[in-house]
Amino acid sequence: MIQPKINHSTSFKEKSAVATTPAIRIVMPMPTTDNKPKLLTQLSQTIRARHYSRKTEATYIHWIKRFIFFHHVRHPQEMAEPEINAFLTNLAVKEHVSASTQNQALCAIIFLYKHVLNRKIGDIGEVIRAKQSRYVPVVMTKDEVKAVVSHLSGDKKLMVSLMYGTGLRLMECLRLRVQDIDFSRNEITVRDGKGAKDRITMLPESLKEPLRQHLVKTKSVHESDIKDGWGYVL
Repeated sequence: MIQPKINHSTSFKEKSAVATTPAIRIVMPMPTTDNKPKLLTQLSQTIRARHYSRKTEATYIHWIKRFIFFHHVRHPQEMAEPEINAFLTNLAVKEHVSASTQNQALCAIIFLYKHVLNRKIGDIGEVIRAKQSRYVPVVMTKDEVKAVVSHLSGDKKLMVSLMYGTGLRLMECLRLRVQDIDFSRNEITVRDGKGAKDRITMLPESLKEPLRQHLVKTKSVHESDIKDGWGYVL
């Protein structure tokens, strides 16, 4: 009987190759301790902490982005008065913005350095100022206002009448609550208005009854929502 020939040298080499193969090292990244939010996030949080309007927040963020990209994505911490001067001058000379727009950009930059970066801005030098235009404001006559209101109905008509008769801004009108209306004293209390200030304005006699009817309607809708499992404030 013929026995199979076993090549022991080949087997030994194979075992040696397996044994000497280096193990794969997996290096896990070290957790970072820097949890500081990004610049625009810090800016947004600082604006909201001071109860500025969402429109102001969006405007300031827009101008800070413009400022950063104008200087080729440099961080504002690395820039100072000369870069601010160059940006504002460019707005007036090349982009031909209005004086109010240029001032708006300057306010956004000052806010960033003062309240976010905690840096004082010194003399920014001779900035070429945008030309200030003078326009005569366009004011609608009583008949024109009546013509506009006559083409409205429902909630929109009531809102426009309130804004015209009481001087409420759009968001102040939308945020008006039942407890802010005093029918007995013909007053409306505006909460957290412009500049985070409260104020009192008059309630026209002609709007009292439409407002009462609107409140009855909204109360009915609210009670119906509660019955259906909705209408609760969490």
